Amino acid sequence: MCNHYQNHPEAIPTWKEYIGAAGDIPFSEIKIDVWPKYQGMVARLDGGQKILDTMQWGVPLTMKGKRPGTTITKRITNVRKLSSSFWRSMLTKAENRCLVPFTKFAEPKPKAGREECWFEVKEASVSAFAGIWRPSNEGNVFAFLTCEPNPLIKPIHPKAMPVILHPEDYDDWLSGDDAERFAVPFPSQLMSMATQVAVRI
Repeated sequence: MCNHYQNHPEAIPTWKEYIGAAGDIPFSEIKIDVWPKYQGMVARLDGGQKILDTMQWGVPLTMKGKRPGTTITKRITNVRKLSSSFWRSMLTKAENRCLVPFTKFAEPKPKAGREECWFEVKEASVSAFAGIWRPSNEGNVFAFLTCEPNPLIKPIHPKAMPVILHPEDYDDWLSGDDAERFAVPFPSQLMSMATQVAVRI
């Protein structure tokens, strides 16, 4: 499960221009490394216009605790089951769709503790995950879809990979087209394993 990705601010202005987004770029709250509960950048529609925004990564889900009468709140960062009622209200509304820009993303390296393997889209300084967002008591929050892994990622993470959108699908995703149409593995021949291997400290 992808719980770490990177976003390089110097590449965002070109991507912003490419997708036709308006407004200032909110760099002040953005860090290169994005982890759950961190602020991440998204592009979403506002009044029919694409804008860049910052939100917390992870949609809160309150569950019963192990002790009677207690609750715990988890941050759900990856959308796995599209049919789940927890996600359907966001997935079926165009106003809750977003693009999550990234430069590269990490998957845990098998049997290697906290080491990670990094992946990127070839010949793309910025790509985008298929994201959804909603307001919460802690401000706006987002997550992104996952799907079956492609042959590049499957040996590292056999369960899932993030849904990466082709640029020509950005507008259709934001318009609210059927989410299942996009939940397919990104072609492995268009990706590569990045040389960077990071350890979370």
